[in-house]
Order: sequence, then structure tokens, then C-alpha cells
Amino acid sequence: QTGKALGRDLTLDALAGDFDAVFLAVGLGGVNALQAAGEDKGGVRNAVDFIAELRQANDLTSLPVGRDVVVIGGGMTAVDAAVQSKLLGAQNVTIAYRRGRDAMSVGETGAAIEHFTALIDHAPDFAEGWNARATAYFQAGLYGPSVADIAQVLRLNPRHFGALTGFARILEETGKIDQALQVYEAALAIHPHLEGVREAVERLQQDAAGQEL
Repeated sequence: QTGKALGRDLTLDALAGDFDAVFLAVGLGGVNALQAAGEDKGGVRNAVDFIAELRQANDLTSLPVGRDVVVIGGGMTAVDAAVQSKLLGAQNVTIAYRRGRDAMSVGETGAAIEHFTALIDHAPDFAEGWNARATAYFQAGLYGPSVADIAQVLRLNPRHFGALTGFARILEETGKIDQALQVYEAALAIHPHLEGVREAVERLQQDAAGQEL
């Protein structure tokens, strides 16, 4: 039936009495404004509108996508937008998370690993999928799988300073100080202003100097 509104033409009690199950498909919801300078500029898109347009397009080649795409957010819509941008031809896609590595609680890591595994299965050439799962493995204390995923990130994008930083942190925490210092320095060579990495380099250099003395 069409042209019916819940609460006006239909009630949940009546539907539950007539059918074995009631499924509410409310469709795509709205999103909060970014409230950032430049959000009204060309090339800035609402992810929900982007996905809605993509799902209804008869010809995907008609959808414009930039060469370098940044998706702000870490939910399902953000991941979907990132994957679809890559599939549409974007050369570089970056997912910018609001939360840092240390903000992922232990209770979320299992679900996160499953979530990012599905993403990798869907888009195995998407470096950010591997990097996201590497982060989840790291938070779960699974350093071996994390390093394996970091290797995949660097295979796809050798200049991925985030993956290098994560690898250096694992090396540092497992006592491989000299190697950690080398990898931190490699990350800094790509991005000289990485937050916390310069401090890590200085700390390890001081530790090394102290050991020599």
C-alpha cells in the first residue's frame, strides 16, 4: 500500500495484530552539519546524499568523484562512502576519525575487527581498510595480526605515515628500540609535523644516549 502514514492511516497495534512481524524501514536519515569553515565549498558533500545518489544512479560513471577524497567519520556511512569513492575511481581515499587510537575501548575491538574485515573483503586494495583493522588489532593486543595488516597498508601505500607510526609503536612496546627509532624517523621524513612522533624520536634518542653512557 502506498500513501499511508504511520500514526495517521496505520497503527503499530493494528499492524502487529494483522501480521506476524512488522519491519520499520525509515529510510535515510539526516546528518548533523559539520560546522567547519569551508563546508559550503564545492566538492564538499553530505555522505548520506552521496550514497543515496549512488544507489539510485543508472550509470555510475556519471557520478563525479575527486582524485583525493577525505571522508570525515568512522561509522558505516563513512566507510561506505570511502569504499564507493575508491570504486568510482578516486586515487587516494582517507578516513579521518574523530577519535584517536587510544579512544577505542576494549569492548569495541572485536566488533571493529569484524567490521573492517568485511571492508577489506569488499575492497582489498583500499589501504585505509587494512590500516583501520591494524589499529583494532593493536588495541586488542594482537600485535602479530596488526603488523601483518600494516605490511599490507605499506604495500598499497609506501608513504602511509600513520601505518609507519603504528609499526614503530609496536616495535617500541616490544623492546625493539633501534628499529622503532628508524621507523619513527621514516614517518617523520614523510610528515615532519606528526603529533607525538617527534617527541617519541627525541625520547628514544635520549634513551639510546643514556645506554651508551
